[in-house]
Amino acid sequence: MDRATRKQRKREERARRRAARKESVLIQEFWNLPNMLTLGRIMLIPLFVWFTYDADPFYSLMAGVVFAVASITDVVDGYLARKWNLITVVGKFMDPLADKLIAMAALVMMVRLGRIAAWVVIVLLARELIVSGLRTIAASEGMVIAAGQEGKWKTSLQLVGIISLCVHYVHPLDLGFRVVTVDYNLVGKALVYLSCAFSVWSAVVYFRAFLAMLARRGKPDTQNA
Repeated sequence: MDRATRKQRKREERARRRAARKESVLIQEFWNLPNMLTLGRIMLIPLFVWFTYDADPFYSLMAGVVFAVASITDVVDGYLARKWNLITVVGKFMDPLADKLIAMAALVMMVRLGRIAAWVVIVLLARELIVSGLRTIAASEGMVIAAGQEGKWKTSLQLVGIISLCVHYVHPLDLGFRVVTVDYNLVGKALVYLSCAFSVWSAVVYFRAFLAMLARRGKPDTQNA
């Protein structure tokens, strides 16, 4: 058997092995519509950052539109995952990651443009790190800390506030019965500052819930004594 024939047989053998190899569970979970929407949300981040580099009214408006689309896909992919029973490990990892990445990218760019104070971003980042750390520790101990209403308010106010900060400029708004001019930067600042207060509140609630769980675990089981 010559060398060329041996190489050909080796290539054929490798091809047969690849064809017989089962697709990994993670790859199977990745290819569904909710996870694709989540991936699309992450891929929107470079486009969003590109729009925010130019601070003129048109690009600011487009940055607001991109962030709004990303926020809508967050709602849609969660709804579809629950409706179609497509809640996967990949989705549980990617969905909150995508949310935090685009929100933090937006806040950092708003600081760069001077549209929001840097300390606000520091507080919001610190809150996310604290809550994520508490959740990780709780999960490792078999405990689950449920999200409170204050955390949901924080997220809603923050998203609308960021969209308003992205738009930034004064634009007319048609309410149907009259047209009013809106200073979107002022509205965005007010909402983000309010979301900052809710962030601190929710972090305190998470921390107290975590301590309460630890206290319950530390008590002796009197029922089985």
